Amino acid sequence: MSSKLIRGTFILTLGTFISKFLGLFYVIPFYSIVGKEATSLYQYGYVPYTIFISIATAGVPLAVSKFIAKYNALGEYAVGRRLFKSGLVIMSVTGFLAFLTMYICAPWFASIMVVDKDQIYTVDEVAYVIRAVSFALIIVPFMSLMRGFFQGHQSMGPSAVSQVVEQIARIIFLLAGAYIVLNVFNGTVVHAIGVATFAAFVGAVFGLLVLFWYWKKRKHHLNELLEKDESSADVKLFDIYSEIVVYAIPFIFVGIAIPLYQLVDTVTFNRAMAEIGQAKVADTVFGIVNFSTQKIVIIPVSLATAFAMTLVPLVTSSFVSGSSDKVKKQLDQTFQVLLYLTVPAVVGIMLLAEPFYTAFYEHSSLGTDILRVYAPVAILFALFTVTAAILQGINEQRFTVFSLLVGILLKLALNIPLIKLFQGEGAIYATAIGYGASIIINLLVIRYYADYSLRSIAGKIGQIAWYNIIMAAAVLLLYFVMHPLFNADSKIQSTLLIAICAIAGAAVYFFFSFRSGLADALFGTRLNGLKNKFKRAKA
Repeated sequence: MSSKLIRGTFILTLGTFISKFLGLFYVIPFYSIVGKEATSLYQYGYVPYTIFISIATAGVPLAVSKFIAKYNALGEYAVGRRLFKSGLVIMSVTGFLAFLTMYICAPWFASIMVVDKDQIYTVDEVAYVIRAVSFALIIVPFMSLMRGFFQGHQSMGPSAVSQVVEQIARIIFLLAGAYIVLNVFNGTVVHAIGVATFAAFVGAVFGLLVLFWYWKKRKHHLNELLEKDESSADVKLFDIYSEIVVYAIPFIFVGIAIPLYQLVDTVTFNRAMAEIGQAKVADTVFGIVNFSTQKIVIIPVSLATAFAMTLVPLVTSSFVSGSSDKVKKQLDQTFQVLLYLTVPAVVGIMLLAEPFYTAFYEHSSLGTDILRVYAPVAILFALFTVTAAILQGINEQRFTVFSLLVGILLKLALNIPLIKLFQGEGAIYATAIGYGASIIINLLVIRYYADYSLRSIAGKIGQIAWYNIIMAAAVLLLYFVMHPLFNADSKIQSTLLIAICAIAGAAVYFFFSFRSGLADALFGTRLNGLKNKFKRAKA
């Protein structure tokens, strides 16, 4: 059973990683096809879509998988099947209603984003893109519930494969569609972006077809389980759904935290820029802040939180069993691993902002400056995700909603004044303040309910900070020596410069980490295999 669980977790994690990897790096060819101005139009469609899809699914698929697994363990297979069937109906209805609302209200959403006639895009053009992406809402909630059903039966393969197929189909249609519209049919950028956002629907269709194939293949086995049903529990679906809603709400808020901040920018950014006479560049700067640089900044967040989040289930187990010393030790490790991995990645992006932006998109002084300012916010993104997960682990998830709302209110209050003062960078400062406030609240709650303080790892945090300063000095020196030898406008040469500096920086950072014993303290036995390989290679 244990090996099956580990195998299933690995398959699902691998599928999610591949899907996220593709989702991060398709932006390179996409940017080359449509150009920098068009990324803002793409984002205008995707920000409301992300909010709507979160509301339409409402965290139900994850909760349904939990309840199906629970009742299957009790031998009540019929309860899980009833829950699945009713869930499909609910998801179909909420998905269609979300689509209808987004489609009908598209002109209104567009009018919020387009506030000045000097902007690049009109209300009708933005509304067209919003409507193009809205069709995906019809399918995605239904598909998400099917994934939850398979996961509830400890079958992770269907979810993993459908995720990857969905992403591949979406990206192929997105890139090919945008290219064909612009270069074969000589269409407009607006039509190309419309096709690119409609790709979400196409990807969802392919993902759903994969799930239908798995359903057909495994239906016989699932029906056999029904025949073993104990039929002893009197379970009311209304009671289950009441519990699901309570369970799901914190996950919804954590899942849409970044999109909510982007929504604030979508609603206020162009208005603030127009008021200071910068309407002509508002769309371009918005695209850089909320699309181009955000895609790069999210890379270290994805990698670091994946490592740290593996420790959170252990925190839950220790807290429930009342082992407070164990909880503190695990929280120490969680925060240290998170900072150990995130901070050097952030420092690297800040120092190498120019070649990073060039490698992903094109050489741009504005893009470089915004990326350099945005990079440190990755640490806040990661800390919020992990502290919110810890609150879930100690059963105080209600404070996640409160802390996020405080952060969003701060973002709303400060966004326009800061944009007027600092333009694109002002939106980033407002985001940093909002996330910072949310993290402080989360840490105070963790301190109160888990009797935990970051002071216990102040020494280790100091070590991490000191090694990052040394690494930064080494990378900066190497960068100044190497930079004149490379063409700043070349994507290939920028990538090569990043690789050289990153390898040198990593070597310095890990040398001091191993030498001081910091790496051993954080990762323990996980490093033994790596050390043995080095010893054998030396011998």
